Amino acid sequence: MPAPKTPIIFVHGLWMHSDSWTPWLEYFDRAGFATVAPGWPGDGPDPGSTRANPDAIANRGIAEITDQYAKYIADLPAPPIVIGHSFGGLIAQRLLAQGSAIGCVAIAPAQFKGVYALPPAQLRSAGPILARPWLRSKTWSHTADSYHRFFANSVPRAESDQLFTQYAIPAPVKPLFQAALANVSPKSEATVDVLAPRGPLLLIAGTEDRTVPAAIVQSEYKLQQKNSGVTEFKLLEGRCHSMAADHGWHSVADLALEFLSDQKLAPLE
Repeated sequence: MPAPKTPIIFVHGLWMHSDSWTPWLEYFDRAGFATVAPGWPGDGPDPGSTRANPDAIANRGIAEITDQYAKYIADLPAPPIVIGHSFGGLIAQRLLAQGSAIGCVAIAPAQFKGVYALPPAQLRSAGPILARPWLRSKTWSHTADSYHRFFANSVPRAESDQLFTQYAIPAPVKPLFQAALANVSPKSEATVDVLAPRGPLLLIAGTEDRTVPAAIVQSEYKLQQKNSGVTEFKLLEGRCHSMAADHGWHSVADLALEFLSDQKLAPLE
């Protein structure tokens, strides 16, 4: 009986539905993996149903989201690779550190405890939300304008609007506050055990990212280099936070597959 295909679990971040991973699922299925992109707790089966019921995803925190993915992984026939974007990249690193995954690719991953970089671009992006503490247990949605200004800022406005219409959803604000206050919160959920034995990790950043600027990802890379496991970092010129979903997604996916192949985690041809 053939061995089961290596699973890849795709983890979306704030403001993007898991449907945004569809091209990646097809790409990695063709490469011989078994792929799936489960949503966060409370997500609807599609962007429209999620937008229609934002209360279902309100007040969801990092630990709850991580735990749901860990439970999903526990039922898989083989240990998976995790690929995450934005807060999904933070959750993916947590899953890797706790032994739920054999490898990880984190694309523009949100910061965790120990990262002290605070780029002005990120302040402009998240500041207006964090300045409203009453939003902590609620959801917040981008407008088409703010999505293009902070999320898809390096692609043409028409493409940004298309991504917004096709994939954008409300997001719980709680993870933003957890990450922002991680360094002053003794029991913060925005943590990654960078010393835990783990498999290979690739961190990807974009030079034009205003939501998770490259300085944040570089700081995570320095922390993760304390680990004895393989840790690599790639900086993509001209790419912004939408890099996993916009017209350039394929080049990011190529990097991920190349890394997995180099680490002997991809199926043999």
